Amino acid sequence: MKEEKIITPANGYLMLFVFLLIVFGSVFTAIFTGEPEFALLLILILFIVPGFLMVQPNGSRVLLLFGKYVGTIKKNGFYWVNPFYSKKKISLRASNFDSERLKVNDKLGNPVMISTILVWRVHNTYKAAFDVDNFENFVRVQTDAAVRKLASMYPYDNFADEGHVEDITLRSSVNEVSEALEREIDERLSIAGIEVLEARIGYLAYAQEIANAMLKRQQATAIVAARHKIVEGAVSMVEMALEELGKKNIVELDEERKAAMVSNLMVILCGDKDASPVLNTGTLNH
Repeated sequence: MKEEKIITPANGYLMLFVFLLIVFGSVFTAIFTGEPEFALLLILILFIVPGFLMVQPNGSRVLLLFGKYVGTIKKNGFYWVNPFYSKKKISLRASNFDSERLKVNDKLGNPVMISTILVWRVHNTYKAAFDVDNFENFVRVQTDAAVRKLASMYPYDNFADEGHVEDITLRSSVNEVSEALEREIDERLSIAGIEVLEARIGYLAYAQEIANAMLKRQQATAIVAARHKIVEGAVSMVEMALEELGKKNIVELDEERKAAMVSNLMVILCGDKDASPVLNTGTLNH
């Protein structure tokens, strides 16, 4: 495969001076000598003018001579090249690409909506111009393909209740997922001479048909986790209460009364509403 070749053509200002010298010289010579044949030199400018070109900063021109690759101009400035060269402009500036939201299935088969934000630029003008048909469309198509593959490699989130516990998930492992996405896209776009500067997830959510169900599931998981913490603290407090009562000999409780006390304390500590105290004016059993 042929590689990119950087060239520096002739100075455009020098050729502009020659061009103006031919124009004004032929006109003045024809006027003062009275011989119009000198005006025929103006035909020469038809071959000089097409050779002028300007390369802006972070721009480039790919030069072809009757279908043969001649080289690429990357240095900005004003130049003059062979008038028969065809000149293809390729920008070297960084470009942003915000992909459309795609519906794909994650590792667990759940449909999710995902999009990516890609920052890229042309690194090799030869590959961008000749190895692919349209490098900008190539970037869009390959980015979508990379996002689909990435989404199928990781689950959206962890579900410990079903035994699906992953180290990397789409929702929580932002840095790891972005690095994997960048590597995948960079590998795909290298054939077109494209350099990936940054790639990250721009949008991520469950698909509409399961969004409500997954939201309820997340809420239920959060409630269960909170209840587990509350029960764990309540058991510790009841244990401490019984231990302190026994140490200080405040009251002696048999097993039945201990069970009743534990039950009352657990109801108070684990309940989601404030307890309503009841004053017992009788015995402990009535």
